[in-house]
This record gives sequence, C-alpha cells and structure tokens, in this order.
Amino acid sequence: MPLRRCLPALLLTVLVAGCASSTIAPRYTSDNPDVMRIGGERPANRDTSVESAGSFCLETAERWNEHGRTPDGQTLWAKDIMRKVVSCQ
Repeated sequence: MPLRRCLPALLLTVLVAGCASSTIAPRYTSDNPDVMRIGGERPANRDTSVESAGSFCLETAERWNEHGRTPDGQTLWAKDIMRKVVSCQ
C-alpha cells in the first residue's frame, strides 16, 4: 500500500529528471565568423550590391544586429541578409 501512494510522485520525479537532463546547452561559437560574432563592437555593414542571376538581378543588403548576450555579458552579433529581385540595368 505505501508503494501505491509513492508511485505517482516517483514517476513524476523520474519524468522531470529525464526532461531536464536532455536540455540542449547553448553553444556560443560559430565555424563561420561571417554569420555570427561574439563580443566587441558592431561589425560594419557591407554596401548594398546588385548581382546578375541570369534573367533577373538580386539586390543584396547585409546588416549586423544584436541578438542578445552570452551568460558572461558579451554581445551576440548576427548577420541578417536581405535579398530583393530587381530589374537589371
């Protein structure tokens, strides 16, 4: 009988422990520094460029934006790339 009373609490404890152990720890590194940077000042934005893609052209703009902070207080910078179809001149 005492086991029947403890069983729901035991199952809940096992469930919570199992979910907590599978949490993915954040990784603040990148193999490509052209996409994400950690700390320092905001990287410079590139000028807007127009590239030919055959029968149409693409206007590409790259902007660096702050995307939060690491646990030790460093700024996370991530590059946003906006592309727009334009007519070729």
